[in-house]
Amino acid sequence: MCGIIGYIGKQQALPILIDGLKKLEYRGYDSAGFAVHSGEGVVVKKAVGQVANLEKAILDSSFQILDSNIGIAHTRWATHGVPNEVNSHPHTDCKQRVFVAHNGIIENYKELKHYLQERGHTFTSATDTEVVAHLIEDFINQGDDFEKALKLALNMLRGAYAFAIIDAENSAVLYAAKCQSPLVIGLGQQEHFLASDPSALITHTKNAVYLNDFEMAKISAGEITIENIRREPTDTKVVTLEWNLEQAQKGNYQHFMQKEIFEGPETVKLAFAGRLHEAGVKLGGLEQVKEKLETIKRVIICACGTSYYAGLVGEYLFEEIAGIPVETHFASEFRYRQEPFEPGTAAIFISQSGETADTLGALRKAKENGLLTLGIVNVVGSTIARETDAGVYNHAGPEIGVASTKAFLSQITVLALMAEYLAKVKRPGLLEELRNIPGKIGAILARASEIEKLAEKYLYHKNFIFLGRRYNYPTALEGALKLKEISYLHAEGYGAGELKHGPIAMIGKEFPTIALVPGNGVLEKMYSNLEEIKARSGPILAIATEGDQHISAIASDVFYIPATLEPLEPLLTVVPLQLLAYYIGAKLGYNVDKPRNLAKSVTVE
Repeated sequence: MCGIIGYIGKQQALPILIDGLKKLEYRGYDSAGFAVHSGEGVVVKKAVGQVANLEKAILDSSFQILDSNIGIAHTRWATHGVPNEVNSHPHTDCKQRVFVAHNGIIENYKELKHYLQERGHTFTSATDTEVVAHLIEDFINQGDDFEKALKLALNMLRGAYAFAIIDAENSAVLYAAKCQSPLVIGLGQQEHFLASDPSALITHTKNAVYLNDFEMAKISAGEITIENIRREPTDTKVVTLEWNLEQAQKGNYQHFMQKEIFEGPETVKLAFAGRLHEAGVKLGGLEQVKEKLETIKRVIICACGTSYYAGLVGEYLFEEIAGIPVETHFASEFRYRQEPFEPGTAAIFISQSGETADTLGALRKAKENGLLTLGIVNVVGSTIARETDAGVYNHAGPEIGVASTKAFLSQITVLALMAEYLAKVKRPGLLEELRNIPGKIGAILARASEIEKLAEKYLYHKNFIFLGRRYNYPTALEGALKLKEISYLHAEGYGAGELKHGPIAMIGKEFPTIALVPGNGVLEKMYSNLEEIKARSGPILAIATEGDQHISAIASDVFYIPATLEPLEPLLTVVPLQLLAYYIGAKLGYNVDKPRNLAKSVTVE
């Protein structure tokens, strides 16, 4: 979850490192630090909290912008050890020769630490990362050169890691290594960049190389050498980053989350662009496995968080449009289940970053069991994109806000396309309506001020229940999640039919219901559920279809959305819920882009 940035080349390293940390800060903001070569060795600076505190520490200590052209930096999301300067990265060894910035978790760090302590090493932090610096040092003490010591150390580690490493005795080389955590090298002219994800690179270059698991890179200003530390075959390709600087900036919006919600119409449009044709759906990423897909009998969808809720929508889509039975699993549970797999089963893995640790674990389990694996990811070249047999990119562009909004829309759009792609009986009306969805989202966003006023009305309630049925049940779950993430208020999402089986006991004057009541086949059932809430004096905010003349007699407040086909309703009903969470969180004074305790890409279990 942490953010890593590295640089070697012809420019001053420190400004590039600080700028990169700011772009990566959504990955962690417990503390930040850097290490740069100077004329007198390596200089390290750290600070607790956000990157701005590190900048302030530099100024307060009369620290000069160095002429160094090599350095590494890190923004931390704590896993081992409390957030403080001692536990901040980069970490070093006893002799302060090896400097390491790390994203991931070293699972065997305790036994390595004990081994190293018995050999005389002294540790200063409570982190798992520090053992890496000492382990490299230990091999150097035994007579190995730095590069060989690094390889030997990497082969002793168990767990997930992305490393940026510098050697105090060599200012001409930056080292990198990866296993299960993302790491990408940006290619420049007589300069190279290293980062946890492309958002830190797009200011400097469009060309990048994603490291594969068990690869180590030796990076100088003029060249890059990549090798597999297990001496396995490796396939290194240069990819072109699709994002641009403008996409990664807030523009005139107050927060990235607000900007990304308002990018909803473009998000859906980009997800189906070039994929809708007169003959139906064309998904180039699936063509290589088309024959296998024609014979599948069952689909498993695995994901976490918002992506899981999108997967639940996908379950309805695949079953009703493609006629294929589907099971949706939390990836964190699926990877540890013991279950038989039938021939003809395909598994879909959904992840915005393409690096989610639990989803990767589930993917690898599926591959071990011989399943056809498909990915739905946003980041080109990410691990899930590389390790699945085939897949479809979201093309949603960068999503900087920790609470995902664009990804949910793009994932559902892609799932709808995939369902139609797999359907034996095509539904051209569905695709025609999909083309209309961006305009309808735009119409909702044009009335965002109405949601802002509703947010002010419901601002100080402490508990909420979100209700929906069928396609809008997963949307209710997502709406509740957004409110929890952004405002820290208690919210639960439920299938409305479950109301009488427990949750109705909570209903009262101070317990609002957010109800998804679009005009579909279960509308009358929703009316009945809401009447039960009204009878118990529970406030109701309903998201209903334009023209519904009955809902206003039941609900305390109504926000109307355009009509659409039921399978596409989540693309509309979720937008007011995203806005509601955003406005409540912002009005309560919270940093909605960086909710406490959360990180954008969960790359550890």
